[in-house]
Amino acid sequence: MPPKRKAASSAEGSNKTGKESANSTPGTPRNVDDDDDDDYISPDTEEESETVKNAKSNLTVAKYQKKRSTTGRDSASHHFDSGNTDFSYLALKPDHDNRPLWIDPLKGRIIVESFSPLASQAQDFLTTVAEPQSRPQYLHEYSLTPHSLYAAVSVGLEPKDIINVLNRLSKVPVPPSIRDFITGCTHSYGKVKLVLKNTKHYVESTDPEMLQRLLKDDVIGPLRVHGTEDITTTSAPKMGALVIPGTKNAAGVNQTTDQAKKPQDGENANQEDIFATLNEDDDDEEVDAVHSFEIADDGVETIQKRCLELGLPVLEEYDFRNDDANATLDIDLRPAAQIRDYQEKSLSKMFGNGRAKSGLIVLPCGAGKTLVGITAACTIKKGVVVLCTSSMSVVQWRQEFLKWSNINPNDVAVFTSDNKDRFSGNTGIIVTTYNMVAQQGKRSYDSQKMMDFLTNREWGLMILDEVHVAPAHMFRRVTSIIKVHSKLGLTATLLREDDKISDLNFLIGPKLYEANWMELAEQGHIARVQCAEVWCPMTTEFYSEYLQQSSRIQSLLWIMNPRKFQACQFLIDYHEKRGDKIIVFSDNVYALQMYAHKLQKVLIYGGTGNAERLQILENFQHNPNINTLFLSKIGDTSLDLPEATCLIQISSHFGSRRQEAQRLGRILRAKRRNDEGFNAFFYSLVSKDTQEMVYSSKRQAFLVDQGYAFKVITHLQGLDSLPGLAFTTALERRELLQNVMLHASIPDVNDYEDGDDLFHRVDKQGGPKRGKKKAGARRTAGTLSELAGGQDMAYVEQNKSKNKELKKKKESNPFFRKLQREQAKRKLTAEEGSAR
Repeated sequence: MPPKRKAASSAEGSNKTGKESANSTPGTPRNVDDDDDDDYISPDTEEESETVKNAKSNLTVAKYQKKRSTTGRDSASHHFDSGNTDFSYLALKPDHDNRPLWIDPLKGRIIVESFSPLASQAQDFLTTVAEPQSRPQYLHEYSLTPHSLYAAVSVGLEPKDIINVLNRLSKVPVPPSIRDFITGCTHSYGKVKLVLKNTKHYVESTDPEMLQRLLKDDVIGPLRVHGTEDITTTSAPKMGALVIPGTKNAAGVNQTTDQAKKPQDGENANQEDIFATLNEDDDDEEVDAVHSFEIADDGVETIQKRCLELGLPVLEEYDFRNDDANATLDIDLRPAAQIRDYQEKSLSKMFGNGRAKSGLIVLPCGAGKTLVGITAACTIKKGVVVLCTSSMSVVQWRQEFLKWSNINPNDVAVFTSDNKDRFSGNTGIIVTTYNMVAQQGKRSYDSQKMMDFLTNREWGLMILDEVHVAPAHMFRRVTSIIKVHSKLGLTATLLREDDKISDLNFLIGPKLYEANWMELAEQGHIARVQCAEVWCPMTTEFYSEYLQQSSRIQSLLWIMNPRKFQACQFLIDYHEKRGDKIIVFSDNVYALQMYAHKLQKVLIYGGTGNAERLQILENFQHNPNINTLFLSKIGDTSLDLPEATCLIQISSHFGSRRQEAQRLGRILRAKRRNDEGFNAFFYSLVSKDTQEMVYSSKRQAFLVDQGYAFKVITHLQGLDSLPGLAFTTALERRELLQNVMLHASIPDVNDYEDGDDLFHRVDKQGGPKRGKKKAGARRTAGTLSELAGGQDMAYVEQNKSKNKELKKKKESNPFFRKLQREQAKRKLTAEEGSAR
């Protein structure tokens, strides 16, 4: 068996945007039919793109890099002249063996030895000040970015603190370019804040000179509210008595631990919190004062845009404890609910100084993102708007609010195409979808009344679930329509193939926290998954046809490869005997139906009705005879099946890293079985020597960066001896090839569904689809001799769908039921007479 391999990294193009990024990733096809892999795609306006691009270009590490003169040369110096990558001037410290990290002065990358005794403290610190890029087993890579430093400043870290800790942990002195970069970013980021107090917007800063500079600006100056000529000065907010619900402090656990003995001098004093307060002299300083001036409500977006152009991005904070204008929501976590340590850490980044900061929290699937959002709502205790990707997600969010909190069910309202309810009290929670809020054009009467209800009041918190799916302009529209004080974006995969994720840092807020997938798996919070790539050789018939066809038909041939079908059949049989629940994913609907019908398994795709979907999922979860479910791309998200322990992927969307991670998330829920090293299995079936192998390598990049290793399987032991193995003869493989080529010859056929979700099919107008799409008629020409077997044409018995066996029989007419009873009585009488 070949050794484990890693996917090619795509980090080199992470700083590029737009078309540059698209061209830098050759593994992803670019054509008129499929520009990228994400739904809700819509380009930004030229003005918005230019503003964001200019702001990004002004804040890079390379800007602070100074040209160095080479003082000495050796036999290797000529290798580093052109790229300016000679770092020999960074002398190692005498005790560098005891220090865990090294800093790249050119790109701001930080390499951490995860096996170092100080690795845990270093990783906690770097999670606050840097972006995690790659975290395999032994070496972790982080990157210093303006946005990560933005988030560090928002939780109270000073530039001297950041540089001091990096210097203590680094094997070499912190390079001057890194010092200048940290100082430059922290000088601009977080210095200007936008705060809502008593329904009024204030521009706030600790530096009065900076406010004077903004007031002198031709754009910002006129937006100041008339009659407020003086700059107001108040005390800076502190954490004070704010306690996040669900933590140990909230449960009163720390009341006894406060009196515990202090750590002794030596190792405990230094390792407990290496990056806490570094300068003890600062403890005696007076509380900082903040200065502010009031601005008009309609000028908020203009000021944000202008500050971005000036290199002073605005930090949004919500002083919810001093907000007396908006009604307080009666909500708290249930007494038995206690959040996990990583959830508490993510929320502490959001409420670090007693105010609610807008930003993004990244947690893997199954790690409790929903509970994080609910805990944030319980902390703010104001009106909440939750935006989801589907109507079923709306139902799940409402159920989770009722499960984890003590809120009155009447205070949690749902706004979908089928439900348009309001909460009963003065304030409450509205759960809706992106489509319902962002939809333009004429609405129904009830829908318009609900939108007026949303837009004519203030909300304390907006939770954006699966925040990666929406483009920049949709966020602008949603946040401009709904007046909200703070925004929290939740996702498991903060990446897009069109590289628009970086725009969220400007439009919503910085990334506040990102969890380590491998660390959570080791702690048992998510499943331990064994990832494997199964190489399936192409048969002679299929490969010879593959070499002659266009790219569209080639993709169909590598999906329908008989060897891949046999591997899928073998893995299903193996894992069903182990007692596993199996999900088989296929983007191609034709292949999905062929596989499911041939193997007599249930399937769900876009044409499956909602009632039938729910029935199939219920049987998959509770029926011991239904252990395998075939799913199209509609199951990538909004699918919660904790029972699933095995996932097989036979068809995917080219090189989409996000889809690979989302599908892995379907089996990441913590499992009940802990009797072996791995308790979940992820197989990706790939046809060997085809373009599919290139796409597969690119798809794995994100999971490899999270620490997953893909084992390559070239041969499945016992495959050939499997009873009932399909396509073992040349005749069967030839008939399959003819079927595939016949399907490929149909003009304008689309085997790939639009990006709807598992429980909510949406048409172009934003309303739910009704019924199934009828199959079009197809006319073919032939002769009578062909019907007798000429030219390999024959009558074929079509496979029966397994879904029909799960449908309940409809009640027959009373007249026919009476006939059946009479017939049963006559049969019983005849049997009794013959017995005598």
